[in-house]
Amino acid sequence: MFRLTQYMHQILAPTPPRGRSGPVKPVVIWNLTRSCNLKCRHCYTVSADRPFPGELSHDQAMSVLRDLSDFRIPALILSGGEPMSRFDFWDLAAEARRLNFRHLSLSTNGTKINAENIDRLADLGFDYVGISLDGIGAVNDWFRGVDGAFDQALAGVRACKARGVKVGLRFTITDGNAHHLPAMLDLCRAEGVDKFYLSHLVYAGRGDKHRGEDTAHDHTRRAMDLLIDRAWRAVTSGEAFEVVTGNNDADAVYFLRWAEARFPANIVAHLRDHLEAWGGNSSGLGVGNIDPQGRVHPDTYWSDYTLGSVKDRAFSEIWTGDDPILATLRTRPRPLKGRCGACAYQAVCGGNTRIRALQLTGDPWAEDPACYLTAREIGVADADLDRLSVTPFRGKSHDPAHRFL
Repeated sequence: MFRLTQYMHQILAPTPPRGRSGPVKPVVIWNLTRSCNLKCRHCYTVSADRPFPGELSHDQAMSVLRDLSDFRIPALILSGGEPMSRFDFWDLAAEARRLNFRHLSLSTNGTKINAENIDRLADLGFDYVGISLDGIGAVNDWFRGVDGAFDQALAGVRACKARGVKVGLRFTITDGNAHHLPAMLDLCRAEGVDKFYLSHLVYAGRGDKHRGEDTAHDHTRRAMDLLIDRAWRAVTSGEAFEVVTGNNDADAVYFLRWAEARFPANIVAHLRDHLEAWGGNSSGLGVGNIDPQGRVHPDTYWSDYTLGSVKDRAFSEIWTGDDPILATLRTRPRPLKGRCGACAYQAVCGGNTRIRALQLTGDPWAEDPACYLTAREIGVADADLDRLSVTPFRGKSHDPAHRFL
């Protein structure tokens, strides 16, 4: 996740960058269930409105919570499917709060938050509730596959605001809804939403089937120009509105180049120090995933690569094991190829989202096809482009994991 607003504050009120000390503990995104009442076109878990066999039992899930607490992860995000569709959601959420995780969030489609349960949700004390929308009105309903989903989710947003729950809107941008981005930001302002999260499409689950709807690079640039403009206006006017982006760490490079065109070299150098301390893509390092059946992955989109199962071993043991993919994902610099390998900003974006490269080429270390910066912008000379070409991947492989190395 790229916290755009956070780094903008470094322009106005600089603070020293914080270095990492000791092993990095991951933010854990836990997909509690595949069950969901919506049918989103870009769903990475391919969820449906029915029960799925093999999901963790109540006792297994409670054991996972205790292990994550003992492991002292910095944050736990309860996700799905629709997490509120899980049979024991309220019990798990209450136990997570009792265990006092440093940061506890809920990622939901918002349609199940209503007047009957908002008090119970507020009493749990979630630090943040992220509600997903894919546009305004009928556009959202088409993406989400259910009529009335927009109105139900907006009612969930309003219920959270009325009870003082910090709430944000999550928007996955594609070619079919990019024109709704300005209206989404206007909606945030009108409803007093605390945070806006722009998610770039990732080629996983149903999102892989719809990769042709990924926004063209010029559309992505226009979206980022709008986000940066709105975020900067909020920061300079003192508004408590946060803008973050996810699944395209090239956003940090684009922001840095925006700063280069507007601020003195010392401010730009300070920003770069902070961005390099962050390090960009954190799959397998600062973020990890547990899927509904208890399988552990480097992040939520690496569903085809399993590190182990919490049914067999504790998450903390799996995460601190000697898996070769984890070891390579944690390497800096990573063994990147193509434009990513030659990029002058590797230390900022960390090679971006590796799963897109894997889905497109069969090689997770190939260049990320969703990087929307030009060769000149990333410091790659035109003369180098021929030798940086990537060999297309033909067909889908199911070879063992060592093919990734």
